[in-house]
Amino acid sequence: MSATTPAVPAPAPAPTVIGVPAPQEDVDAIVAFVAGVQHAQQNALPDAFLAGFREDAVWTTAHGRRLTGLPEISAFTRTVLPPQADSPVTATYAVDLVLFIRPDVAAVKIRQRPVSRAGGAYLDEIFHGQEDPAALMAAHPEAVPGTPTYVLAKDDGVWRIAAAQNTQVLDLATLAAG
Repeated sequence: MSATTPAVPAPAPAPTVIGVPAPQEDVDAIVAFVAGVQHAQQNALPDAFLAGFREDAVWTTAHGRRLTGLPEISAFTRTVLPPQADSPVTATYAVDLVLFIRPDVAAVKIRQRPVSRAGGAYLDEIFHGQEDPAALMAAHPEAVPGTPTYVLAKDDGVWRIAAAQNTQVLDLATLAAG
């Protein structure tokens, strides 16, 4: 890869955890899982990324494309992820909230921030404090953050994506607030 991985950002605050009681080790495993997704994305590693999915997973891309089952998710990922290795922009992923639906099923809300590979600057900061960031969104689409939701299932002691929605933040008030 010709691009460099950005500097490691400061540790994210601990996520909010709600729902049925679950051990801290599961919260820690979910945070580590999301860190693995970040590593796979930042380094354009399709196999590492795909290892986090169940065979029957459903994935919806940030632009609304539904992918059903690991073969379809894999074909898409192997097409779009490798070229990202040379992109000047990547993203960081921080677990914001974990809702344990059952002890072995969790909905995970993630803050996905675009970051420059050169220097590690968060690109979405251009929106913060703006009264109307709409014009900036059009001029800087690479700076628009994401707000993915993963539904994880714990099978044989391993957390994997059962379903996920990778959504871009297009709400102007959310962008301006940061």
